[in-house]
Amino acid sequence: MSEYVEKVKKYVPDCNEEAVAGIVKHLGIALRSRDASLVSCSSKEELARVRDSWCKKKLGLEHTDADLDKMIGDVCEQMKADQRKDRVTFYYLLAQKVDKVAALA
Repeated sequence: MSEYVEKVKKYVPDCNEEAVAGIVKHLGIALRSRDASLVSCSSKEELARVRDSWCKKKLGLEHTDADLDKMIGDVCEQMKADQRKDRVTFYYLLAQKVDKVAALA
């Protein structure tokens, strides 16, 4: 768990560790696969899954697809220095954008 917290702290030094644990629990076994534990900002299919599965289903967002895609693009830009974008961190940053971090704890 601490490895995920440390990765999130790179972007949010005072991150909610319980929310990080909630994301890890939500992702479950998928985190065991190196490929599934990362987000590919160059894959339209991947970003559509993030939008539909994470933003709409898990976070319950009712924004337009265009607005959600913009938010996802903003996180891609925020994490552009990371060649490998950790999914837990990516999801945390998206939740933070819409003030839903506390709901994940």
